[in-house]
Amino acid sequence: MSHSISPLRIPDDAKEQVRMLFMAKHALWGGGMHPEDGNHAIYHHEVRTTLENLGLNLEFANSYEVLFNRPEVDFVFPLLNRGGFVNSEMLIPILCNMHRIPYLGAMPFLRGLGDDKSVSKLTCTHAGVPTAPWFCYRRGAPINESDLPPSPDGRWVIKPNASSASWGISDAFDWNGVVNALANIHGQGHDAIVEPYLDGYDVQCAFITIDSKPIALPMLWYERENTQKLWTYYEKRDLVPNAEKSALKRFDHAELAPRIEKMATRVAQEFVPFDYGRIEFRVDLKTGDVNFIEINLNCNLWSEKVMAKAAEQAGFSHADLLETLLAESWRRNGLIAAA
Repeated sequence: MSHSISPLRIPDDAKEQVRMLFMAKHALWGGGMHPEDGNHAIYHHEVRTTLENLGLNLEFANSYEVLFNRPEVDFVFPLLNRGGFVNSEMLIPILCNMHRIPYLGAMPFLRGLGDDKSVSKLTCTHAGVPTAPWFCYRRGAPINESDLPPSPDGRWVIKPNASSASWGISDAFDWNGVVNALANIHGQGHDAIVEPYLDGYDVQCAFITIDSKPIALPMLWYERENTQKLWTYYEKRDLVPNAEKSALKRFDHAELAPRIEKMATRVAQEFVPFDYGRIEFRVDLKTGDVNFIEINLNCNLWSEKVMAKAAEQAGFSHADLLETLLAESWRRNGLIAAA
């Protein structure tokens, strides 16, 4: 596998002329942990600081209202994805489309396709990529035990069908437990997906696009202490003490890594153009089984998370990564000429 790619650069005149709006829940936060969102606030502050250090012509907003009327900007960098309502990840791209303002990331339909875990699995099946059996219990639809996917070990994972950062995840060991978990998720206004629990490790395949082609960054994996334990939202946000430690390391398995990269590339090609994204597989090192779990377009860009860590393995600084993403998107949207 070759991962020799060079960062893209934005011409100095474009940095000055292109007016960019950076939107994030904590775009105006001063830094440090947030009592509810934890390290997400640190992440947004870091991205803002990195963009400022690139010398870009920036404006900032932390709410959707800034797009209800057309703002005087040429491009939007949207990190305001988890808006507290169903399908919020599509609102900024839709508003930008209405105003004909280009933006970083995939178009609304592709964002929705990626964030709907069930439909993204259908896309993977179409691409010939294995995924464990699943069923999406849509809110308001019948709840039938006959639709429950098989689980050889008698353990199921239930989560919101469009959750991020493992929000709302739980497990169950019988139908009653599944029904209770579904009721909890439906009661919060979300569809729920149910899958058998798969033992193993999460292998992360980060992609950027260059000339609208998906380019795989070096793969990473979480080498966890206890693969049987569910990893919760609060642990991922550093909001609980004594959380399980997990190390994010390069995945260079001689046999499995090339196999997984081919699968991930087939998945990525179904979503082009998307600028950047992360594709996750559950890998059982004992059996060699590989199953697609999810795709996350417009995924976390914090320097401590997969996208930036994978880019670092390819020789990119955090600033290199963000400038490359913007340079590609600006080229694709006609704001700058092709390199």
